Formats: sequence, C-alpha cells, structure tokens
Amino acid sequence: MSSRSYTLALLCGGLAAVIWGSTYVVTTELLPPDRPLLASLARALPAGLLLLLWQRQLPHGHWWWRSALLGSLNIGLFFYCLFVAAYHLPGGVAALVMSCQPVLVMLFSVFLLHEKLRLRPVLAAGIASGGVALLVSVQGAALSLTGVVAGVLGAASMALGIVLSKKWPKPAHISLVTFTGWQLLAGGLLLLPLALYQEGLPAQISQQNLAGYSYLCLIGAVLAYLLWFRALQRLPAVTLSFLTFTSPVSALLFGYLVLNQQLTLQQSLGAVAILLAIVLAQRPPAPGVPAADTSLTPLPKGKF
Repeated sequence: MSSRSYTLALLCGGLAAVIWGSTYVVTTELLPPDRPLLASLARALPAGLLLLLWQRQLPHGHWWWRSALLGSLNIGLFFYCLFVAAYHLPGGVAALVMSCQPVLVMLFSVFLLHEKLRLRPVLAAGIASGGVALLVSVQGAALSLTGVVAGVLGAASMALGIVLSKKWPKPAHISLVTFTGWQLLAGGLLLLPLALYQEGLPAQISQQNLAGYSYLCLIGAVLAYLLWFRALQRLPAVTLSFLTFTSPVSALLFGYLVLNQQLTLQQSLGAVAILLAIVLAQRPPAPGVPAADTSLTPLPKGKF
C-alpha cells in the first residue's frame, strides 16, 4: 500500500470517528429525551435497508451468519452495551471504561490474526486512556458493576468485530455498499425488539426530531460506516481501533462550538494526549510493500 493510500484510509477512519462524536450534540438538541436505544435503531435499521435497496444483493452461504455476527458485534450489541453503560455510569467513567477497546483489539489480534503484541501500541493505549481521563474529568465518580461490565462488554464487542472483519475480509466481487448494508441491517434487527420493549415509540415526532433521526441515519450510519469499513479494509486492526479515540475529542469540540460549553486546560491536555497516542500507534507500511489485504483476492463468481 502506498503512503497516499494509507493516509487516505486514516482520513476515512478518522472522519467516521469524528462523525460519531457529533452524536451527543444531535441527540441532546434534536431527539426526544430518554430514548437512546430508539435513536440507535433509527440510526442502523433504515440505513441498512437503504443500502440494500440500492444494491439489492443479499448474502449467500456462510456470509449469512458472518454478516449477522459482524453486524451484531460492530453495531447492535455495541450500541446496546454503550447505552447500558451510559445509564449506569457517569459519562466520563463510561468513556474511560470503553477506552480499553484498543487493548482488546491487540489481544484478539494475537489469538485470531496471529499478530505479535508490540510495545508501542500498548504504550499508546495507556497514554490515550490517560487522555480520556483528563478529557472527561472522572474524579470522585461513582462506579456501578452493571455499568462497568456493560462498558467492557461493549468495548470487547466492537474490538472482536474489528478483528473478525479482518479475519473475514469482504469478498472482492461484493461492493462496500452491500457489505456495509448487511451489517447495519443485522445490527438494526438486533436492536429492534430491545428498543421497542425498553423504550417504545414517542407519542409524537416533531420536524426537529425527524431532522435528528435523518442525520443519525444518513450521516451517522450510512456515510460514517461506509468510511469506517473502507478504512477497515486497508488498515491494521490495531491502527484503526486507535482512531476511535477521535470520537471523545470531537464530542468535546462540538460541545464547545455548538453548545457553548467551556473547554478547560485539563481537557485540552487530555485531547492533546489522545492525539499524540493516535500518532504513536501508527505503523505506516514499508514503501513498495503491498498491503496484506486478502479482501482483494478474487473469488469464483457467485461464491461467497
């Protein structure tokens, strides 16, 4: 992979994480209160249906269960655990607990991808976690066992989804749109009964609510996950996982720019630490060495 392609993949993954960081502002300003699972459902299920209606191609063979599993890990289970953690923990503690994701990606990569555990990304993960702690100011926060377990399970869910997506790369003759649609649909179907049972539908939906749900669906899901899965095809799993640290930084900046929230020196130092950790974790490909991307290996026509 050329340095230009590598940089483009980093930009795609980083932009997806920045978009996800805007979710907090959209949720608090445009959506009905106390329905986070419904917001996740509206974000995933319509997006998956739209992408599949566009391409009109369903999985075949083992890609039925692979798509269902990847969609559940990357989207459905991850969203559910994220909101359980958010309900039971202060936001800062939830963010700090889930910052263990890159470490889990490293461990899963050792067992599933047979990669070596390297000191540099481990150090970067420690720096990034410290940056998150500064960013969200968690001093004196109360702990809930349910919230901590949900946070770790959510981080593990997405970490395993990232690594399995590398282990099972997209078939060459399947478009990125189709591959993304399969996972969004699977994740949305998992969220559907949970959201309806736990939260139900609001009594009325305003134009403001529709604008918020539309943003989450078209920008927060369709665009962001297309960018994310594109980056996932081209970047090492560990490298990509560190880009998720961009989300709390962007959430902080959106709060400062849109909601006029205060930005303290401590938070600024935390953001700088996170960005330094992301840079430290990068491992650019050697010049002239092609990327080990088996998703580019052609398969027999009609077989998945």
